[in-house]
Parts: sequence; C-alpha cells; structure tokens
Amino acid sequence: MAASAFTLAIFKPHLLKNPVAYCATEQLIAASGIRIVSRRKLSLTERQAKQFYRDHEGKFFYGRLISLMTSGPLEVLVLSGENVISRWRALMGPTKVFKAVYTNPDCVRSLYGLSDTRNASHGSDSLASFLTEAAIFFPDQQFPEAAATDNCQPVTSGRGT
Repeated sequence: MAASAFTLAIFKPHLLKNPVAYCATEQLIAASGIRIVSRRKLSLTERQAKQFYRDHEGKFFYGRLISLMTSGPLEVLVLSGENVISRWRALMGPTKVFKAVYTNPDCVRSLYGLSDTRNASHGSDSLASFLTEAAIFFPDQQFPEAAATDNCQPVTSGRGT
C-alpha cells in the first residue's frame, strides 16, 4: 500500500465532548472500510495550534480556529485504506457546515458540525499535507512508501507516543 494510502484525521474538541457524535463518527469510519492505524488524544497549546494552522494565519477565521483547537482535548488519527485521502474527505463533507447540510446530509460535518470553524473534523488534503501533519503529531512514526499487506501498520521508532 503506497504512502498515499494514509491520511490524518482530527476529531475537534467539540466532537470529543459529545460521546454520541464521537462514537457515531468512529462507526462511519469503520463502516466505510477505512482503518485507524494510529490514534492519540491530546490538548494543543496555542503554539502547537498556530504551528499546525500556520497556512491560515491572517485569514479572518484564524483566531477562532486557534481558540477552538486549544479549547479542550482532541483526537488525532492516522487513517489507512485505498484512496483514503479522498474517501475521508468525502466522509467529512464540505468544510462549510451550511453547505454540507444541503449537499451531503449524512456526512460528519453535516451531522456534527456546528459552524465553519467548529465543523467536527479535519482531514489532510494531500500526501504532502499528511506527511507534514503526521510529523507534528506522530514524530516517532514513519509511514512507509509501500506496505506489503492489508495489515498496514506504521513503523515506530524507539520512543513511544
């Protein structure tokens, strides 16, 4: 399985605060055939959130986004599967919740998003984004360019996460 068979997902703090939404989102992932190969619950510092969202600095929603992402624990997952980047992004739905409600009423953001910033989840938009993002949250793991089996497990270095 090529490295493009990985993507990063983030369950935002307000999703974690709602156990029904959290469990339903995990069930949507499982039902789609996407596999969770790594996961980590953590709370972001303001510095970490600014590093992660540096591409959005200067945009009107940047302050709200940083505030949301530092408001409580979140969960970061590495997902795996064929065409997983596009599949996870389709499962999440459009970034704008209002659009999601009308165009994809069964997607994660339509069901559990509250606003365009508090839209329940994040997903890498490309292999390059995945590699950059995964290095932030899973610095001790390598995601091989090719894995021979469906049991796609990341290679972990000596230090645990």
